[in-house]
Amino acid sequence: MMQPRKMFSVCIPAYNRARHLTALLDSIFSQNFADYEVVICEDRSPERELIAATVRDYQNKYPGMLRYFENSENLGYDGNIRTLVERAEGCFCFFMGNDDVMCPNAMEEAASTIKRHPNVGLVMKSYGLFDETPEKVNQVIRWFKEETELPAGETSIGFAFRRSGVISGYIVDRDSAQAVATNKFDGTLYYQMHLTANVLINKTAVCTPSVLILCRGNEPPQFGNSEKEKGKYVPGRYTPEARLNMVGGALSIIRDLRDTRGIDVVDEVIHDYANYFYPYIKDQLNLPIGAFYRLYRGYGRMGFRKYALFHLYFVLGFILGEKRFDALTAIVRKKLGRSPRLGKL
Repeated sequence: MMQPRKMFSVCIPAYNRARHLTALLDSIFSQNFADYEVVICEDRSPERELIAATVRDYQNKYPGMLRYFENSENLGYDGNIRTLVERAEGCFCFFMGNDDVMCPNAMEEAASTIKRHPNVGLVMKSYGLFDETPEKVNQVIRWFKEETELPAGETSIGFAFRRSGVISGYIVDRDSAQAVATNKFDGTLYYQMHLTANVLINKTAVCTPSVLILCRGNEPPQFGNSEKEKGKYVPGRYTPEARLNMVGGALSIIRDLRDTRGIDVVDEVIHDYANYFYPYIKDQLNLPIGAFYRLYRGYGRMGFRKYALFHLYFVLGFILGEKRFDALTAIVRKKLGRSPRLGKL
């Protein structure tokens, strides 16, 4: 007799950062929720043996709950996300970054949300940011103060697209995601945005005010090792070219939705990015003025220069610097109890 499917496959793309894996797995296996499996795909990193040893310990502690795979070649971020969806056996994929942690009761909260919304394709989490320890959260990112469902189609796609950039806590209907599998966006670092755009054509997005995960903010990026990523990204840091490639890659996904599926939210998405542009320049604020101006021009050519807030972010960011701008956004979010809404919703 076939066993019923688990509610969640907790999907972890593993590449280096073995030192953080114990904290992540502890946060998952300590949940007061049992209807899940954990799936890890290791992407041929230098720390493969350390990762495998940690996994074996947890497989012994929690038999039958953790499935582990080692990719024969380095697929890169996007290819590994796609492979995890393929390997997942649960009804929903609950992604976790390999250096982040899951909050207590996160899966119970997510499952409860899903049960209240039978056509949900994407659960949009609230999340916290920390640097050294999860006990000291710097900021909380929350879209709405109350649970909010967005109807399928252009409304949910336009709102959820940019807000799907953080992979931790990305919760998507597994079968819908698998049905739109493609390698055409490998190297963008935003494969989950392709899933968002296509899954939400027919399914709804639900935003939960519950903080489900905590993201580590001070880890250097690991991108740039796979064949699809080499030349675009430099492991260990975000160069101006990397930032331009990432945003350009995201826009290529939403333009492909228009060209292949006839759903045109390109201008809406570009405007949404422009309204919240600071994250795409915050780690570039120490550039020399000439390089910073070239970055500004490069983004402007993508279509952002039409919008006043895009220009304002560059000016204020350069004047205030990262620390003071971050402090300002933290104050605004704390006062509102959510991120400011600068668009239609």
